[in-house]
Amino acid sequence: MLAMQINAFATFLAIEAAGSFHGAARQLNITQTAVSARIKALEEALGASLFERGPGGTRLSAAGRQFLPYAEQMMRTWEFVSGDLRASLAGRVSLRLGAQLSVWDPLLVDVAVWLERAQGTVPFTLNYDHGLNMAEAVARRLLDLAIVNEVPAGTRLGVEDLQPEPLLLVADQPLRLGRDALPLFINLEFGSEYAAQLQQVLPQRSRQHIVLGNAPMGLRYLMRRGGMGYFPAYMAAEALAAGQIHAVESAPVIRLSCKALYLPDNPALEQIRQVLQGLREVRAAGQEQSSGAGL
Repeated sequence: MLAMQINAFATFLAIEAAGSFHGAARQLNITQTAVSARIKALEEALGASLFERGPGGTRLSAAGRQFLPYAEQMMRTWEFVSGDLRASLAGRVSLRLGAQLSVWDPLLVDVAVWLERAQGTVPFTLNYDHGLNMAEAVARRLLDLAIVNEVPAGTRLGVEDLQPEPLLLVADQPLRLGRDALPLFINLEFGSEYAAQLQQVLPQRSRQHIVLGNAPMGLRYLMRRGGMGYFPAYMAAEALAAGQIHAVESAPVIRLSCKALYLPDNPALEQIRQVLQGLREVRAAGQEQSSGAGL
């Protein structure tokens, strides 16, 4: 029964991605009849039609759009569970890491490199996913360790404080804060701590802004469209050096907290401690580079 449900979820997502039952069948290497049967069974179980067919192809119905994030979450959970089992049978410890913000995807990569250099090989599987509620994912054992900038009140998770992330205010043109008219502000919404610091620099009433949830996307938008925004120093460094963007004069650096969450009773605690050591060393090296740049 579970395998049938997983197959149905995978088929639903394949149709949504391909835009047709035929395309999903080709992608999954099954017949179109099998695709239709899986979706019919899923729709009967849910009591709702998930797709609408028309001249322009197949698209999600209102119920399908509502079901989509649940199907994606179910598939992520299944991948975590099945990955753990495969790793266990192969005699490996499978660690799952996640990051709350797109800011820290490179940090997870750097830790993987650090582990390979320190261990000779990487003895665990690293899964990167910042689409989850990280604290909840760790508490529910979907992730072993997560990098976040804010810790929920009353959490019983272990918390490791890491070096904060310096954010620079940059713009597509030379600007001086307090003298020049402010362009569109690209707001990445990094949480309440960030918002409080930002309010001191750029009060809400003084700025037009657009909200983007992904830091690399936000920087690309700034460079293509124009404007200004606070971005991680490491992320802005190359474009700054090339003169493609400019640090805003008189703008203070904002520092984003960086913390690691984990369960103290996790059976893989020894491996988690190795990752924490790697995170401390990688963050310390990043802090030295930032200090050398005058941040």
